[in-house]
Amino acid sequence: MEAKRIRVGIIGASPDRGWAARAHVPALLALPEYRITAVGTSRPESARAAAREFGAAHAFTDAGQLAEHPEVDLVVITVKVPAHAELVEAALAAGKHVYCEWPLARTTQEAAALAKSAHGAGVHHVLGLQARYAPAIAYARELVADGRVGRVTSATVHAARGKGPGERIPAWAAYTLDRNNGAGTLEVAGGHTLDAVQYLLGGISDLSAMVSGQHPVRTIAGTGDTVEATSPDHLLLHATLTSGAVVSAHVHDAKVTGAGTRLEISGTKGDLAIVSTGAAGPAGIQIGELRVQGPGDADGTFQELPVPSRYRWTPGLDPAAEGFNVAQMYARLALDLRTGSRSVPDFDAGLRLHRLLDAIRLSADTGTRQRLG
Repeated sequence: MEAKRIRVGIIGASPDRGWAARAHVPALLALPEYRITAVGTSRPESARAAAREFGAAHAFTDAGQLAEHPEVDLVVITVKVPAHAELVEAALAAGKHVYCEWPLARTTQEAAALAKSAHGAGVHHVLGLQARYAPAIAYARELVADGRVGRVTSATVHAARGKGPGERIPAWAAYTLDRNNGAGTLEVAGGHTLDAVQYLLGGISDLSAMVSGQHPVRTIAGTGDTVEATSPDHLLLHATLTSGAVVSAHVHDAKVTGAGTRLEISGTKGDLAIVSTGAAGPAGIQIGELRVQGPGDADGTFQELPVPSRYRWTPGLDPAAEGFNVAQMYARLALDLRTGSRSVPDFDAGLRLHRLLDAIRLSADTGTRQRLG
């Protein structure tokens, strides 16, 4: 008998733009374990249009009603960060499993409250740290664990996004310039990148950091309006891992030329590099296809190491698609929901990442090195 499919309700499922339409919907449609049964947006007409577009039976403007519907098993939250806390709490109150996009909340205090509520609800709580499920990241992690580079001595990261080059920024992204919204360069690009580094190499034990706002005023594309940016667009980090290896990272936005990510891992026996590629590469380490490079046999230059097919669990989706890593994560979540295991990053992982960002902010504000407990 065919296993019962996991019924999904997506909050923030705009039919014409947005991360849900670009990533979550294609990911879910590519996986036979799932079925999109409900969508929610802020306006009735857009909710009905999304339901038609995505094949959902139910359309809502009230997130609580969506979460309480008996044909929804998993609530997916893909809206702006300031709304996360309220919507996550509504899903938990309904006793439903929750997948929330990163960042989990605007502040660490909000994130801690959500993690506590999620444990109290006894459901699966999932955070969208999908870079962990990029095939290249999984393969590189295995190579490091197997001793391919020997003892890891250092990691060097350059993560440059193409968001907002030439001082212009899309209207939908303007809210990320306000540091109070918790969705700026540090939180999004920094959070995803540093989570991938720690997933590969282990946790950060201490750090010093500097943040900078090199683009204090931005122009909204299409309107010509200007907005002041209070959120930094550059992060420079020097850190030590619990293993003793050192990390140097530069994360920034508004890269005009050659935006992308390169993460080099050096060890006593050799080196690895994880490099973004393709059209989605400038969007960040969590989006688009990554490649693994290692030393050549003779001259020591990097050459590509093909990623084994066992790391690709979503054959119905192009690995270069924006939603591929999201689909990879959904595939593992389906296994967790079927078996009761808990392998995907949860709200506790998100809380630890929020605390890491707090340490970065404190270091930048005070000019002191911070230790993480």
